[in-house]
Amino acid sequence: MATMTQSGKPADAIGLAPAAPIELDGITHNYGSRLALDKLSFRVREAEIFGLLGPNGSGKTTLFRILSTLMIPTGGAARIQGFDAGREPNRVRQRIGIVFQSRSVDVKLTAAENLKHQGHLYGLRGAHLQQRIAEVLERVGLLDRADDRVESLSGGQQRRVELAKGLIHAPSVLLLDEPSTGLDPGARRDLWQYLRTLRDQQGVTVLVTTHLMEEAEHCDRVAILSKGKLVALGSPAELKAKIGGDVVTFEAAGPEQAAQLAAEIRNRFGAAGTVLGSTVRVERDRGHRFLTEVVEAFPRRVESVSVARPSLEDVFIDCTGHRFWTEDAQPDPAGGKNKRGEY
Repeated sequence: MATMTQSGKPADAIGLAPAAPIELDGITHNYGSRLALDKLSFRVREAEIFGLLGPNGSGKTTLFRILSTLMIPTGGAARIQGFDAGREPNRVRQRIGIVFQSRSVDVKLTAAENLKHQGHLYGLRGAHLQQRIAEVLERVGLLDRADDRVESLSGGQQRRVELAKGLIHAPSVLLLDEPSTGLDPGARRDLWQYLRTLRDQQGVTVLVTTHLMEEAEHCDRVAILSKGKLVALGSPAELKAKIGGDVVTFEAAGPEQAAQLAAEIRNRFGAAGTVLGSTVRVERDRGHRFLTEVVEAFPRRVESVSVARPSLEDVFIDCTGHRFWTEDAQPDPAGGKNKRGEY
């Protein structure tokens, strides 16, 4: 889909560089005295799968609602294909498909009927709409179930109907909020395979919010959020490579003992460790050898040990100084409880 200028003309037709599919410029949002988003700025590239990774309360839902034109930020600008989501919501809505975390399909209607009603919202009618329904259902592998009520479909198939609804008007940008919620492992694999197909064959830019590390690993690039701030940005491989070496953890008898062990490791080996409760976390080359040296030096201090290659959670710890799931943040007021009772 051609990128358009504010005048409605394709950018490349008047000699301008195409606008980024998604661009944040100092996005800030407050809920009274609480700062939910703090001057976020980054660009999402054409035809990439981009992940917003963060624990509950990190600001993901607020940002998703701003990009979806459901909320106007208190500061900064969010642009999609060059159009301001706050000032030009109708132009933005023509260019985005949205799949919310909560179910938006009518289970008493068939898959085709759900898409027909969605198409009407975008002004699609007649033979063109029928063609689009067939094309999108075939793309998500549900053409043979077009006339089946959605309530008769599996959870993974219902999620594919949600995707089809978001794609019925051929958007250039697809926004998905926690897309794998409620899906079994097989359905999750199918979902991500389909998102890669959208990226590779249709050139669709996909933005996904998630709190799942393994889901973020599927993204081309990831923005890690913590308390409304952008703390890391890059591909999963790039982010993990910045840590370097191995991540070695030593479990002590308690927090006080862990702090003492960290001090002794620093004095003996010159290695700075991060104390997380009763655990000491150290980034070190040749982790297996270092692990042995520490255990031999302080056998009574160490209850258990482990060594692993860096993960995205290690990146989060490295950037914030605390674990992913112990973030001291309030639930995002923009969101509501999901089926697991989380915000």
